[in-house]
Amino acid sequence: MLFTVPPLAGHVNPTVAVGAELATRGHEIAWTGPGPALARLLPAQARILPAGEELGARGYAALHESWRDLRGVGALRFLWEEALVPLARAMVPGVARAVRAFGPDLLVADQQALAGPLVARRLGVPWVTSASTSAELTRPFADFPKVGEWVAGQISGLLAEFGAARDPGGRADWDPRFSERLVLVFSTPELVGTEADFPPHYAFVGPAFGARPPAPAFPWQRLDPARRRVLVSLGTLNQAAGARFYGAVLGAAERLAGEVQFVLAAPADLIGDVPDHLLLQESVPQLELLPHLDAVVCHAGHNTVCEALAHGLPLVVAPIRDDQPIVARQVALAGAGVRVRFGRTRAEELRDALTAVLDDPGPRRAARRIQASFAAAGGAAAAADRLEKLL
Repeated sequence: MLFTVPPLAGHVNPTVAVGAELATRGHEIAWTGPGPALARLLPAQARILPAGEELGARGYAALHESWRDLRGVGALRFLWEEALVPLARAMVPGVARAVRAFGPDLLVADQQALAGPLVARRLGVPWVTSASTSAELTRPFADFPKVGEWVAGQISGLLAEFGAARDPGGRADWDPRFSERLVLVFSTPELVGTEADFPPHYAFVGPAFGARPPAPAFPWQRLDPARRRVLVSLGTLNQAAGARFYGAVLGAAERLAGEVQFVLAAPADLIGDVPDHLLLQESVPQLELLPHLDAVVCHAGHNTVCEALAHGLPLVVAPIRDDQPIVARQVALAGAGVRVRFGRTRAEELRDALTAVLDDPGPRRAARRIQASFAAAGGAAAAADRLEKLL
């Protein structure tokens, strides 16, 4: 099986867990995507078939610099025009080489690695979808039809560019984000919501947590057993945009200093001097730290939200862009957390939101309900089961 992925940790991580499970069952596994980035995100023994280095010449770091301060429709346009469509163009030749060299029986394509379905259709390889975030499944543009039409136009233009406007059966309405064989959703209806009627080939397998790069050192002895503990993290891509939000965090931490210990994952140069009651780290071993926490404040990134809920932790979510407002809405509607405004949150608002999720038993009950649904869904093993049925 060949996993086609973009160079983003949140999209690669679930495939690591599923790939490891498949390997234990005797299957041969490989990944294709931008080689240097995947080498940093995948285990050392992973087989990587490079695709997409052409985009690397422009610099992923430069793309991130342009993207990090965008919001709303501007961020969406940038995502498609400057990232997803160019990434697909850059990856198609390498993915085609990978398919010919590896000869997969099945191609597993992340929803943001559009080159995978394009090549699979061209070369006649069965393909399925890896939905590492559930945002695309929830009709995200239902209230903004013109935005939805624009996204559809971007996809149609890409398909036409590669002579794939019609599928091999002659239909012109296929969408490379959604396989008709199988869509692996790394979530559950308890979080995504049950208002939509999903077809049977949508498999809600819950989060799949696999091996990660070596965890950074952490001063475990500084965790205070006398206070409740809260992690504040904006993920790896959003930290530089968080200066104002970090100010609100410091203010909330001061107001709650006698009751709550904040563990803040952020660059020290954006924070400055911190009081003794706050623990500041450039990065944290998140999976190892979560069992020691009482709540999480984050940007509503799908990975962080699912990791927190898998440990039964309620959330305060401050979405920034892309799928994050949709995930934040899911958290709030499920009752597992409180949403605040990333760009306008004041210390008092953040303090009140945290007090709500820490003191009100409702969010913790909802988080534990979702935790139970994740465990029942099966994760990587359930995903491997569904993939094996297609072989």
